[in-house]
Amino acid sequence: MYIPAHFEAGPEATRSLLTRPGTANLVTVTPQGLLATLLPFVYDQSVGEHGALHTHVARNNAQWSQPAAGESLMIIQGADDYVSPSWYASKAEHGRVVPTWNYSTAHVYGTLVVHEDPAWIAGQLRRLTNVHEAGFDHPWSMDDAPERYISGQLRAIVGLELVITRIEAKAKLSQNRPDADIDGVVAGLSARGRMESAADVERARPADRPES
Repeated sequence: MYIPAHFEAGPEATRSLLTRPGTANLVTVTPQGLLATLLPFVYDQSVGEHGALHTHVARNNAQWSQPAAGESLMIIQGADDYVSPSWYASKAEHGRVVPTWNYSTAHVYGTLVVHEDPAWIAGQLRRLTNVHEAGFDHPWSMDDAPERYISGQLRAIVGLELVITRIEAKAKLSQNRPDADIDGVVAGLSARGRMESAADVERARPADRPES
């Protein structure tokens, strides 16, 4: 991934991408060519040196049964948004501004492990469900459904574990703009209801700019 130094995601931003509830595109190289599937995941930091991403696919999805050549890749996408140059204070000063796109992303590489053990798959589903149900007034649990029904659902999916070997993470969040322009981006995104993107820009604001 192309990562200019000022857009390199630090450890905190990288961990946020790994731990926030969301999905990732799993990309594998197989004898049949590239295969990709968008999947929900949970991050388990207790596995290996860098942790692992745990997910699952439908048993009918051919990707899990095609042997992956070398590393596999999961692409995690954070909040992303269009940034209007009209939000910049610099527009009124000199007009030398153009539109751009803010985003954060992590390319997570690793060794793909297939799990067909129902107990492993059930544990992964419980962790995934607990993450996404945590904000509900009455969280749903796997125990709310009939055991026979859940057993049937488990037989229809296969567990996948990406044991992480390396991570490339980028956060392009207006860090290269003056503080007054960053203020405008935060205000502009907030006015459009893009609160997650606005918060990401504020968190990425450089704390130690050199004095002019």
